[in-house]
Amino acid sequence: MSVKIRLARRGRKKQAIYDVVVADARAPRDGRFIEKIGTYNPNTNPASININNERALTWLLNGAQPTDTVKAMLSYRGIMLKKHLQIGVLKGAISQEQADAKFGAWLEEKDSKIASKSDKLAAAKADVRAKAQAAEAAKNQARLDAIKAREEEAKAAAAAAEAPASEEAAPEATAEGGEAEA
Repeated sequence: MSVKIRLARRGRKKQAIYDVVVADARAPRDGRFIEKIGTYNPNTNPASININNERALTWLLNGAQPTDTVKAMLSYRGIMLKKHLQIGVLKGAISQEQADAKFGAWLEEKDSKIASKSDKLAAAKADVRAKAQAAEAAKNQARLDAIKAREEEAKAAAAAAEAPASEEAAPEATAEGGEAEA
């Protein structure tokens, strides 16, 4: 019986979430499986990979073959490196302490890379939000300036309309006064 470590799809349309399962190679994709060892959510950034490292390593050492996608996920989590180091320990090439030290150093480096990526994404998101707020503030200020300019034009037009009316009234009065004198 050939055993595979693969993904089983669940979740709704266009919002897929996958279970990482150990299953017989002949079983359907979403069908019967031997053991569920984790989950994978590609909808988040960075993608969420939750795998029981010990169970995955046990299955790999027992001969289970991961699919290409699962192999990439296991490499991302360091399980493939741990398998490689464990095989070296079993062959006597290195000691268990050396293997644990190498894996610990790799894990710290990987965690720092993931944290820096998360920080970059958060900073980029905050930068975009700040730019959007600045653009909105500039647009609102331009709107307010346009409204003030229209109000000033209306006041100037009203004042201009009143000024000729008062100037026309003054010559008429003098003309009437002039006729009265004559």
